[in-house]
Amino acid sequence: MTQDIITVIFIAIALSMDALAVSLCFGALSKSEKKKVALKAGIFFGGFQALMPLIGWILGFYLKDYIEKFDHWIAFLLLGFIGFRMILEAIKRKGCPKGYDYSSLWVMLTLSFATSIDALAVGLSIALLNIPILLSIAIIGSITFIISYGGVIMGGKVNRFLGNKVEIIGGIILSLIGFKILFDHLLFQ
Repeated sequence: MTQDIITVIFIAIALSMDALAVSLCFGALSKSEKKKVALKAGIFFGGFQALMPLIGWILGFYLKDYIEKFDHWIAFLLLGFIGFRMILEAIKRKGCPKGYDYSSLWVMLTLSFATSIDALAVGLSIALLNIPILLSIAIIGSITFIISYGGVIMGGKVNRFLGNKVEIIGGIILSLIGFKILFDHLLFQ
């Protein structure tokens, strides 16, 4: 159980890197009411990052009997693909997009959904690995809330220093977790 919690914490940190990158942009572009924007970002990003794994877990729970023999390969491929995609997108994108009203409901919903799609696939992996879902979504949502809130507050300073490197780090972490799952299964089965 302790190993599962540690794995979920690392997954949560990796998943929250997209939300962190957007939150840093929010902070860099917000001139006033940073705490209000930070709270809004934390709630939206944390909420979506918790909801999407639950949806993925439900799908995985119902498909589990059909894919149990190769579930470790699915988890490996999903996490590896998501990690690789995060790295590529981070390399392609330069800086914060301008011209958005980051505090609008529509922008918040759109960006929250876009940054949490990866968490849907992770939820499927959680179901295949028999990790408790309620604990997982609580950890993922809480960590994303904290990281998003902090990202807005630290905004301009951190964004100038790190830029897209946070997403690259998140992609590497997710890929390494995928390798660990595959390695553990092949080694201990």
